[in-house]
Amino acid sequence: QVQPVESGGGLVQAGGSLRLSCAATGRTFPNYPMGWFRQAPGKEREFFAAISWNSDSTDYADSVKGRFTISRDNAKDTVYLKMNNLKPEDTAVYLCAVAGEYYSGSSYYYYYPTYWGQGTQVTVSS
Repeated sequence: QVQPVESGGGLVQAGGSLRLSCAATGRTFPNYPMGWFRQAPGKEREFFAAISWNSDSTDYADSVKGRFTISRDNAKDTVYLKMNNLKPEDTAVYLCAVAGEYYSGSSYYYYYPTYWGQGTQVTVSS
């Protein structure tokens, strides 16, 4: 069983930056994608970033493109999310996702994870 564990959330002012980390503890295996979702109060869970096992492919939702960067360190089974120029609408619980099915194509992409973290709160004040 794989258990992703997020860290790095908190309160930040608009325009500020945060970096989230997610370590995949427990049984791990090679060649799996990782990603990030978020869920704001009263809204559906939103997929916004994914990365392939070898970091060759990354995808971002338009809402974060150019502001957020996903990366990973396979030696540590860890995925990172650097968030710059944060906005109040970025306020949400951020969830790490591990393994599952990830497709990155020229015109579309999708990611259906297998394992989920518990989430870490990110609050951006105006």
